Amino acid sequence: MTAIVLSPEVASAIAERRAVVALESTIFSTLGLPSPANAQALERCLAAVRASGAVPAVTAVVDGLARVGLDESEHERVLAGSRKVAARDLPVAVAQGWSFGATTVSASLALAAKAGVGVFATGGIGGVHRGVEATGDVSADLGALAAHPIVTVSAGAKAFLDLARTLEHLEMLGVPVLGFGTDELPAFWMRTSGLPLAHRVDTPHEAAAVATAAWDLGHRGGILVTVPIPEADALPSELIVDAIAAAEREAARAGISGPAVTPFVLARVAEATDGQSLPANLALAEHNAGIAAQIAVALADVL
Repeated sequence: MTAIVLSPEVASAIAERRAVVALESTIFSTLGLPSPANAQALERCLAAVRASGAVPAVTAVVDGLARVGLDESEHERVLAGSRKVAARDLPVAVAQGWSFGATTVSASLALAAKAGVGVFATGGIGGVHRGVEATGDVSADLGALAAHPIVTVSAGAKAFLDLARTLEHLEMLGVPVLGFGTDELPAFWMRTSGLPLAHRVDTPHEAAAVATAAWDLGHRGGILVTVPIPEADALPSELIVDAIAAAEREAARAGISGPAVTPFVLARVAEATDGQSLPANLALAEHNAGIAAQIAVALADVL
């Protein structure tokens, strides 16, 4: 049985060494953004990838098959998806024939690597959660970034995480972190976290050159390219900091922990910002997809 199925368009692009960008499906499902924002995110990300000259490859589990690239007729299943699949869940989802599973960053990276896709775009990666000394809560995204030779493009890590410890953990794992046009780590809805980055690139070709050099030197893992949200779409830091703090207190009182924290905090921040975080989410996801496509095109030129 074939466990991974590529869409004809994606298979053709890979065979011809054309640029392909993998996209997770969680952000486009009910687990990522509410309707109709999730549909808008899907449409805008797909369009951004194509506008920059690459082929989009949405990842998901559909009818027990791990998929890299979906047909437009299957988009409704993505938008209605309510079951999340991380890398650890992939073999179970395939073996048990799950009807649908929305892939997270870790699962998407695993599938992209298996398919031979070298660039992946997402909104914001997971990371080290606050209070990790008590909970041990570290996202599987970080280990996946270290395990797979893929360029991941994101708006940094989600702003409610322990961003300093997330950077330290990435350093421990040996993942090069690049600021795209910035010297500081972006913080999802905010353009900066105040945390300095060791390395900066200013063009897609620079990012592609770093990735190529890394793999030529024997680096077996990935590269993280962090892209600030467009200035016009960024939210004031004081607004976000206060909203996150309130959401975390509410989550603690309700006993919410682990994977349930992310959607809970995102929903509460959306409420606290009178919905301003949703347009910001859409803008950063679209922007990341476009930058990822430009990097994929640059990589296709040199590989």
